[in-house]
Amino acid sequence: MRVLKRVPAAGRGRLAVVAAVVVIVVAGVIIGFLRADPAARTAAAVIPLALEVNQPEAVTSLHAPITVRGTATGAKSLTVGGQPVTPAADGGFQVTLPRLTSDAAVVATDADGKTLTRPITVRAEVPRIRAVHVTAYAWAYEPMREDVLNMAREGRIDTVQLDIKDEDGVVGYDSQVPLARDAGASAGIYNATEALKTLHDMGIRVVGRIVAFRDRTMAEWAWHAGHPDWVIQNPGGGPYASHYGAIAFTNFASAEMRRYNIDLATEAAGLGFDEIMYDYIRRPDGPLSSMVFPGLTDTPANSIAEFLRESRDPVRAAGAFQSAAVFGIAATRPEEIAQDIPLMARHLDYVAPMLYPSHWNAGEYDVASPNSQPYDIVFRSLQDFQRQVEGTGAKVIPWLQDFSLGVNYGDAQVRAQVDAAAAVGIPSFFLWNAAVRYHSGALDPA
Repeated sequence: MRVLKRVPAAGRGRLAVVAAVVVIVVAGVIIGFLRADPAARTAAAVIPLALEVNQPEAVTSLHAPITVRGTATGAKSLTVGGQPVTPAADGGFQVTLPRLTSDAAVVATDADGKTLTRPITVRAEVPRIRAVHVTAYAWAYEPMREDVLNMAREGRIDTVQLDIKDEDGVVGYDSQVPLARDAGASAGIYNATEALKTLHDMGIRVVGRIVAFRDRTMAEWAWHAGHPDWVIQNPGGGPYASHYGAIAFTNFASAEMRRYNIDLATEAAGLGFDEIMYDYIRRPDGPLSSMVFPGLTDTPANSIAEFLRESRDPVRAAGAFQSAAVFGIAATRPEEIAQDIPLMARHLDYVAPMLYPSHWNAGEYDVASPNSQPYDIVFRSLQDFQRQVEGTGAKVIPWLQDFSLGVNYGDAQVRAQVDAAAAVGIPSFFLWNAAVRYHSGALDPA
């Protein structure tokens, strides 16, 4: 048994003093802790708000879903593209959004209301395009439609350009755009939903072509419905007449006509068209002095480029890339048709110059006989267009000739043009034949 020794009286006094000091110190610490800022008492347990977002990979379709990954720590709430998300225990998250939108962002908020926002930035790139032009009537006629689909099945094309609004102003499907219905332009020649499903199920992209300002249907209706300012006029105040007809061009300076074409474009993009291509996005060819554009406050070329600027965001928001078909001469003589390529290209994903050899004059680009030298004229003119779009972010994808005009064209002449485009680094093209009859042997199967 251990025996405890008594502490002498003097020692007991010293112990009492030490004990009292300890109690006072401990009490002071406790009181100080209790009086401290509550936030300071929990600081050690608070995880600071932090947000990291791994941006999705590039997409080749604005209709395609995108997957967003990242880490959010210290967040009480988290949204990705507007959708509420609950991160994992380590803060990690992964969300698939239906498609890219221009204002998509990741937003993290902590308990005190502090917010961190990171935009979702996805590079959207137009893929390789090997396409043929198809009219509304050709698509509706089974034998012609099957000829095009067989080219797709054989891997000779990967894209179909299907008309939305043609040179007469006829809208090929049953458009619900009010002005199209008022003017009698909505024809319902083909079913757009069925056409898009057929092509998309085959892995084929669809470019919808809108003939913008050459529009006899709308011009005639507008003139007689009391909207003369919607139509290009002559100096005498009547409708402008040309080899296109007595009244064939709507006014690109008219806010209503601009809105009409944009409404058709966004409707088509919403239906599932992968791209919108504007054609006849220009003034009529001919002396400028013979034309009046009511409401025009700038040059025709600037007005055309401004239309494309107005159109691009709505078209992209609806899910489509935007392009424009332009004259081959626009690279060297833009004033003749009000197509300034550098100005237009800033608002396009690609420029589509119509480089048909039959349409060039002898000696252009130092090519003696362009129609007989399809490789040379396409090669040299494409180089010029590539220089024109430098620094704009736009690509160049040419329209090539698959018809005979002055010179008989077959597989060899079509292939020469395709080879010329490839030689300047452009693996993409559109083939034009107004009758939708193509030399499929000119194109190699995949």
